[in-house]
Amino acid sequence: MNTSRPSGIDQSQAPFFGALLAYRDAGIIPFSTPGHKLGNGAPPELIDAIGMAALGLDIPNGGGVDDTHRTWGLQREAEALAAGAWQADDAAFLVNGSSTGNIAFLLAACRPGEKVLVARNLHTSLLSGLILSGAQPVYLYPAVHPELNLTLDVSPQDVASALSDHPDARAVALISPSYTGVSSDLREIARICRQRDVILFVDEAWGPHFPFHGSLPPGAVQAGASAAVTSIHKLLAGLTQSSLMTFGGELLGRDDVAPAVSLIETTSPSALIAASIDAARRQMALNGRALLDRTIQLAMTARSRLRSVPGIRVIDESVISGRPGAGFDPTRILLDVEDLGLTGFEAEALLRKHARIGVEMSDLTGVIVHITIGDSRESVEHLVRGFDWLARTQSSARSSVVIDSQLRSSGSVIYSARPAISPREAALGRSRAVPLQDAAGEISAEIITPYPPGIPVVAPGDVFSPECIDYLEAARSSGMYISGPGDPFLATVLVVSSDDKAG
Repeated sequence: MNTSRPSGIDQSQAPFFGALLAYRDAGIIPFSTPGHKLGNGAPPELIDAIGMAALGLDIPNGGGVDDTHRTWGLQREAEALAAGAWQADDAAFLVNGSSTGNIAFLLAACRPGEKVLVARNLHTSLLSGLILSGAQPVYLYPAVHPELNLTLDVSPQDVASALSDHPDARAVALISPSYTGVSSDLREIARICRQRDVILFVDEAWGPHFPFHGSLPPGAVQAGASAAVTSIHKLLAGLTQSSLMTFGGELLGRDDVAPAVSLIETTSPSALIAASIDAARRQMALNGRALLDRTIQLAMTARSRLRSVPGIRVIDESVISGRPGAGFDPTRILLDVEDLGLTGFEAEALLRKHARIGVEMSDLTGVIVHITIGDSRESVEHLVRGFDWLARTQSSARSSVVIDSQLRSSGSVIYSARPAISPREAALGRSRAVPLQDAAGEISAEIITPYPPGIPVVAPGDVFSPECIDYLEAARSSGMYISGPGDPFLATVLVVSSDDKAG
C-alpha cells in the first residue's frame, strides 16, 4: 500500500523554504537581481495585486537562498526529502515545468538516430525533445474507448511486443496518467523493461498526488519506472511551473540528466518556485493521506451530484472496464455536454461568464474540472450549481458545429497520422505551405496540437491523413485553440519539401 510518510526521513523539515524565509528575515539589502529590489521598485499596481511579501521572496536561487556560487546545498537537501516522499532513489527540482524534464530525458537517454518507444498521446514537450535529440520514435498507440473516442492506457502486451520488434530501442516513454485520468499498468510495464535493461520514463505530470494515497494508482517510480516527471503545480500546492523529476534504479540517474537540464532550463531559477516545491512536499509527506481522503470524497460527491443534472454525462471508471491493470483518477472529472446542444467550448465560455466557474479545459464535446486539495464543500456546491444553471438555461441551445462521432476527441485521429521520417528531419528541413484541405499524403513539417491537452494530432514527420484533415477543419471551425502551426488559423500548413522527402 502507498504511504505518505516514508520511514527514517524527517519530513517535517523544509530546508529550502526555510532558508528563503531566513533570507527575507535577515534584512539583507540586495545589490543583485531582480531589479525591483524586494518590491521597492515595483509598479504600485503590481504591489497592490500581489503584495510586498511575495515580491520580497522573489529572488534568484543563487542570490541568497543557497549562495552566489550555486553550491545548491540546501536544494539538494530538499530534493532528498522529495525523493523520500515520492518513494524514489533521487529527485530534482524543476522550475520550468515538467516540459523541462521531458526534453532533458530524451537529450540524456538517446543519441541521434537511436530508437525510443513513445506513447502517441505524448505531450508536445516530448515531441520537442524528439526534435532536439534526434531520437527516432517508434510510436505506441494507447487504447481508444470505442464510444467516447478517449485515449486510455498503453497495455503491457503492446510494450512487450514493440520491444520484441525493436530490440535496439533505448527507452520507453509513456504518459501515465493520461489527460483524462487513465493510468497504465506501470508495475507490469516496468517489469518488462527491467528484463530487457530498457529505461522506462513516465510523463506523470497529472499524477503528483498518486504516491500519497492507497486508493489511487501507484506513482511511476514507486511502480518501478527508471525516471518520471510530475507537476507539483497541477494538482498539488506548488506555484505554477513547479515540477519534480524522480529517479529509481540504475539505468538513468540524476547525474545523467543534470547536464541536459542545464542546457534548457533558465539560468535564473526562481527561488520562490523552488521553495514552493519544498513546502508542497512537506505538506503532502505529513498530511497527504488525510488531505486526499477529503479530496477524493469531495470528488465522489461532485460526481454523484453532477450525474443527476439533466444533459450532463459524467465519465467514470467504467471507461477502463476490460483493461487489466489500468487505473483511474476520480479527482479529474470529464463532463460531456453534447446532450445540451453545446460544444465544450461554448459551455466553458458560459460557465466563466455567468457562473464564475473556470474549467481546466474544453473540447468539442465536454469540459474537464479538477477536484484538488484546495477544494471544499462550498467550492463543490458552487460547481454543481453552475452546471445545474447551464442545464436549465441552455438545454434548448443548438451548437453551430455538427460533431461527427469520429471527431469527438483526438483519440482515434492519432492512429491515422503515421510517421514517414523522423521529427527532427521534418522540423529542421526545408518546407513549404499548402492549403490544409490539399495536405493529404504530405509529410508535416510542424507540430499541430489542440491545446489543452497538448497532444499533437499531427507531429513533424507524420503523413497527413484525410481523418486528420477532417478533424483539424472541425476543430478550426469550432474555435478550438491550436498550438504550433505557423498559420494559427490553419488555412495553410507547412509540409516537407519534395527534395527533403526523397532524401
